[in-house]
Amino acid sequence: MKQWELIDSTSVPDTDGFMRLMRRGDELVIRVDGRELMSNRMHGSEDALADLACDQLEKRSEHEQRDYKILIGGMGIGFTLAATLKRVTQNAKVVVAELVPAVIDWNRGILGKTANYPIKDPRVSIHIGDVANLIRKPPEPWDAVLLDVDNGPVGLTRSDNDWLYSQKGLAAAFAALEPTGVLGVWSAAPNDAFVRRVERAGFNVKPFRVRARGNKGGRRHIIWICTRKQKNPYLRD
Repeated sequence: MKQWELIDSTSVPDTDGFMRLMRRGDELVIRVDGRELMSNRMHGSEDALADLACDQLEKRSEHEQRDYKILIGGMGIGFTLAATLKRVTQNAKVVVAELVPAVIDWNRGILGKTANYPIKDPRVSIHIGDVANLIRKPPEPWDAVLLDVDNGPVGLTRSDNDWLYSQKGLAAAFAALEPTGVLGVWSAAPNDAFVRRVERAGFNVKPFRVRARGNKGGRRHIIWICTRKQKNPYLRD
């Protein structure tokens, strides 16, 4: 059996951890401190995050073709971005917020071919930094915010990510969205406490159990699709 080869490594901002890009034959994985975060062989749930959110956007806009403004938290190997670009118009705007600069470099290089270089699409803008900054202070309201950050509401790599899934973070996401906007959240596992926080923040929430390898099976992940239902009780006039 072929051995894993280290391609590159980088530190994770604000932590003591290291992120490593590894290769074995045609397989590419990103690991943090030995834990696998993503792989080019398992991206069914990353695709589903984009598709389920876009399905909901189209439903809420009554299937009218619109130039959506979409924020994606976490570049990964580019699969959520690639799936999003397949669903939006040529004048749409998709912003990817990625905390680790090396991940963007990898997607411009060795990882890019895997998802057909979505990062090069003219509709895409890259924000190097915390996605929370673009939720707290959006340049304009988002039609959708798609979060594939860390491991979902129970993080593995960075405690600062917890804010995104907290009551304050969800309130900020509510405020950052258009009235017909959609919040999509990827998670490695169910989390009832998180669902209760989403509902308290003023969202309707629907869980979808999806396979890591799509139609090929694999581990089950959770996608929550959240839509605004009322004024957020945590916001002031």
